[in-house]
Amino acid sequence: MDTRQQESNTNGKADQRVSQSAWFGRRIVSTLPVFVILLGLLVSISGLTLVPWKTDPTNQRIETLSRNTDVTFDNPRGVRLARLGDDTVRSRHITVDARRPSTGEVQHIRVNIREPQVAQSSNVSASPKLPAVVFMHGAGYGTCDDSFGDVAEDFSSAGFVTAVLDKPVWSTNDLTRDYPASAKAYGQVVDYLRSLPEVDPGNVGLYATSESTWISPYVIRNDKRIAFQILLSPMVYKPRHSLGFFIAQDFSLVGANQGYQSIVRRLFHIDSDMFGLYNLDVPVDLPEAYAVPTLVAYGSKDVMTAQVDDVRHIYRSARQAGNTNVTVRSYPVANHVLRLGDEAELGTPLADQYEKDATDWAVGTVAGLTQSSESVAGKTLEQSIAVPKELEPNRALTIYGVALHGCMLATLLVAILMCVAALVMKVLRLLHSDKRPVFGLLNGFAGALLAISITTICTLALFVAGLGQVILAVVRLVWGGAPTENPGVMNWSWPVIQVAGTAIVWAWADVVVRLVELARSRRIRLPHLPTGASWGDDGSVPRWKEDGRGPVLATTMFGRVVFWFVAAAMFQVLLFFAFWGIFVY
Repeated sequence: MDTRQQESNTNGKADQRVSQSAWFGRRIVSTLPVFVILLGLLVSISGLTLVPWKTDPTNQRIETLSRNTDVTFDNPRGVRLARLGDDTVRSRHITVDARRPSTGEVQHIRVNIREPQVAQSSNVSASPKLPAVVFMHGAGYGTCDDSFGDVAEDFSSAGFVTAVLDKPVWSTNDLTRDYPASAKAYGQVVDYLRSLPEVDPGNVGLYATSESTWISPYVIRNDKRIAFQILLSPMVYKPRHSLGFFIAQDFSLVGANQGYQSIVRRLFHIDSDMFGLYNLDVPVDLPEAYAVPTLVAYGSKDVMTAQVDDVRHIYRSARQAGNTNVTVRSYPVANHVLRLGDEAELGTPLADQYEKDATDWAVGTVAGLTQSSESVAGKTLEQSIAVPKELEPNRALTIYGVALHGCMLATLLVAILMCVAALVMKVLRLLHSDKRPVFGLLNGFAGALLAISITTICTLALFVAGLGQVILAVVRLVWGGAPTENPGVMNWSWPVIQVAGTAIVWAWADVVVRLVELARSRRIRLPHLPTGASWGDDGSVPRWKEDGRGPVLATTMFGRVVFWFVAAAMFQVLLFFAFWGIFVY
């Protein structure tokens, strides 16, 4: 008897294992098609938002003709050439009113005028006329007293009258700068310098750096008398292409995963005109941009400029404009503003020889001499990827992206508010010894929803953390720091997010299958409507009946509403991941 009972128990356990195995197999078979459909949808979205990006040619180089950056000129007539430090310098301030044509706004701009001692002599008419330079600001909010102080002092000590002005900004910000209006403001200062009795009106030039090299072409187009320009770390292509290159290259340099790098491609296909931001596509490749004698200076640690493509473009454009006077200098260890060390720190020195080279070039150029030194000298010019000149605004992608992100934020906010309301309800019921459930979720859906929600939010947090680390690393790199040897989260987080995203899709497929199976088992149907009856005849809307076997999802209406809102919010996060390319494997 005992033996037969043991055999029966053993057979029962074996049958149970077989039954569980069969159930598990059936569940996988039934879940797999739903999983494939959901994953296929997300993969399709990732594919549709994928932006082609031509990075070839990569690792371009221009070998300089000499390591020596000295700028020298043939001087057969023995013209006296001023040198750095020849004159003492005095400064004074004036104010000009710069009007923004599009709005009529007026900015009272202070200008710091520096003059060599020779310009301050009582007999100005007997002294030779002096050349002059107007300094143009890069990004930010520079003033006349905290910008270009050392360089302007250098030029004035070599015989130039210099003008550094408050940056023309009016009511704009970094995203809405008015470049054509700024060009007119700089032009006002050029005209002021020309009006000075000690200044040679035919020898007034520009010194532009970074962002202002998108403005200098407009100054030259407006004023055909500009004598020369010095471009420090110029942004040669229009902002969409220049910034797209700079950010994509820097994402790569800091060690970010290729997935995060693909975010840049989608971001710079935004149709910014929809939001009143027109500067991304402001035309800067004007025929006059390089029509005057030009000195271009780069630092080898400048990670913002496409130096090889830039130099080729500058030489090509200059030739088309009939200008053969282009000089390029590249300085080792120098950053984007040609300084040594961290760009965020004040008082860092300029690259060795740069101040001397720049003033020597300007002095020889305004004297009309022919340069005898190499036109391209210094450190080898290098560039990791090509400028993405194929980037163009994509309105459909922009509209979809804005709608998606708006819906995701809205559904997440509603879901959070509902959860807070549920918590308040739970506390109140506990205080009143009310044992009724708040949600009343059944059949394991509470655990499934909680697990999916926690996993989704944690995955989203990992995405934000990875992208945040990339951005911080790029900022450090731009300011002159070195890339970290161990990229960390910004490298390994992307594949982890992909795995987690796939697992979340499987979990949702399982939830859908369970809902369908339970609905079938309860034979959910609409109530029979008597002949002649219509929807809402009794003042109510007919409900799905469940043949007396109880609800499938939750015992409370609040629980059902919360379930579907949270589910919608979590699925919106998956669509967000798909938009940014998580499901491109």
